[in-house]
Amino acid sequence: MAEAKTKPTKASVTSFINSIESVQLKKDCKVIQKLMTEVTGKRPKIWGSSIIGYGEYHYTYASGREGDWPITGFSPRKSNLTIYVMPGFKDYKSELKKLGKHKIGSSCLYIKKIDDIDLKILKKILKSSVVTMRKKYPCK
Repeated sequence: MAEAKTKPTKASVTSFINSIESVQLKKDCKVIQKLMTEVTGKRPKIWGSSIIGYGEYHYTYASGREGDWPITGFSPRKSNLTIYVMPGFKDYKSELKKLGKHKIGSSCLYIKKIDDIDLKILKKILKSSVVTMRKKYPCK
């Protein structure tokens, strides 16, 4: 079975964020970093080349494929700031209505900038998702 490509690295989170060219995106990443550190109680790690992850859980799919992934995290992409909400969004419909301008994928919340959303609502979603992940999986 193929080994996962996205793993925690020893790369510096501070250096990674400071290397972001967009002043707005860099500022937003620092806000999200502080929020996620507070919510998880974990120090961030760079996963792969561009994901800032917090904590870690081990998963096994029905197919037998297994691996490790952060319980939450984010990635500064060119088109969006991607925030990972690993349980998905089915339990957060009312919160998403109040969040502000965003898009979602199965476990990804996409925002253009922090000023477009309500950080208190984001914090509520993240706290709940971290609790869910910690109950469902043994987390580091």
